[in-house]
Amino acid sequence: MTDILFGQSYYLRFDPKLYAAMQPYPPLGTLFAASTMREQGYSVALFDAMLAESEQAWAAALDQFQPRYAVLFEDNFNYLSKMCLLNMREAAFKMTQLAKERKIPVIICGADPTDHYPLYLQQGVDYVIRGEGEATLIELMAYLTGKAQHTLSEIAGLAFLNEVGELTLTMPRPAMKNLDDLSFPAWDLVDVERYRAIWLQHHGYYSVNMVTTRGCPFSCNWCAKPIWGQRYNVRSPQHVAAELQWLRDHVQPDHIWFADDIMGLKPGWIQAFADEVERLDIRTPFKCLSRADLLVVEDTVQAMRRAGAQNIWIGAESGSQKILDAMDKGTTIEQIYEARRKLGEEGIHVGFFLQFGYPGETRTDIELTLKMVRELLPDDVGISVSYPLPGTKFYEQVKEDLHIKTNWQDSEDLAMLYQGPFRTEFYRQLHTVVHKEFRARRTWQALWRGKIKLTQLKSWRRLGAMVYHTLTLPLARRKLNALAQLPQSVHETIALTPVR
Repeated sequence: MTDILFGQSYYLRFDPKLYAAMQPYPPLGTLFAASTMREQGYSVALFDAMLAESEQAWAAALDQFQPRYAVLFEDNFNYLSKMCLLNMREAAFKMTQLAKERKIPVIICGADPTDHYPLYLQQGVDYVIRGEGEATLIELMAYLTGKAQHTLSEIAGLAFLNEVGELTLTMPRPAMKNLDDLSFPAWDLVDVERYRAIWLQHHGYYSVNMVTTRGCPFSCNWCAKPIWGQRYNVRSPQHVAAELQWLRDHVQPDHIWFADDIMGLKPGWIQAFADEVERLDIRTPFKCLSRADLLVVEDTVQAMRRAGAQNIWIGAESGSQKILDAMDKGTTIEQIYEARRKLGEEGIHVGFFLQFGYPGETRTDIELTLKMVRELLPDDVGISVSYPLPGTKFYEQVKEDLHIKTNWQDSEDLAMLYQGPFRTEFYRQLHTVVHKEFRARRTWQALWRGKIKLTQLKSWRRLGAMVYHTLTLPLARRKLNALAQLPQSVHETIALTPVR
């Protein structure tokens, strides 16, 4: 019998867009929790939903490991877990049911349970950990196994039903500050070779995930922070470099995804990390997320390149300063342009996250964003519409409009959940228009610069796609313009949540 079977509810199979992209990463937050509890003397096992076909694989893992406790510890470094997609919530409910059928107590930790703990308790979850989970889980397990004398009400960060079925909330738990005290994630529980095979088959290289920080101190008013709030804590450059060296020795990745909300925010951190990477001779290509205002600081981009940065994503959001200011983004259009220039000069690829549909956005604002993309032509773009999540100023602003549906089904949903500037169909068509124009321009640029080899079949396929996007773009724009004339009605475009 295993003490704890760890799992999480993000199934790549239930997210069609990400399943097609096939870039799976193990649940890093879950792996941190597993290594933490193993250090406390508990025997642990992992169910990795990322690669599982359905919740029935969880049932099989419950039967195989026969755990004393089932812990659904969501990967809080996965932005899709923070979005609380309905497919994954339903999966968590089903996983809870399967554990309870086997009379196994269920503990859950994650963004959605933190925001909606009554829903999870109603589904049979025994204990919801609100916020950062490791310290709370240590104390909870000590109580449940009789290792400690404290009571449940003395354990900070919990929600549960007491003996008479009353909802009980304990005091919030402060986030841990010294992240170097954490042991490395429990990579030995991961089917590394299966991940490697998938990456090599679909992309020709193998990427693994790491984090250097927890949290974000900025105040973008649409960004939910149910786990760490405004707190931002950083691992030392030496600790991160030591983990990177361990991964190179034991997992042999070709590439790293630093899954931080923001990497390299602390002054001098990225420079010190680059120095440590060079000292240990462990430079590994990586991608990460940053901000335009950070990248224009002197020598930051150069240090990123020295550390191994290959691709940096920027939360550009909009080409309209009016919208950036309304979001409390704290960046300027000029900083976006300057960051793009600096990254290009250092040979670092740039991705732009774009967000449409924020309250007050007009067609003029949208066209300013498209103009910015045309002029800067990043290497990739990610498109979303404004997504109201509990705990944000944006949510409070639009919550009266949230009626039938308050979360997306999956990452490709793009539903306008509130009474926004235009209808859901408009934003889905805008997604199509932006990608058609962007892909065509990127291919034309590559052709002009001689980066497309006409002797390769894939190059002709790319050129064919360019011709197709160019020819169909006018029709796509006409459809977008027609949709812009329709009255906005959130109730016309959103159906009730299906249950698998």
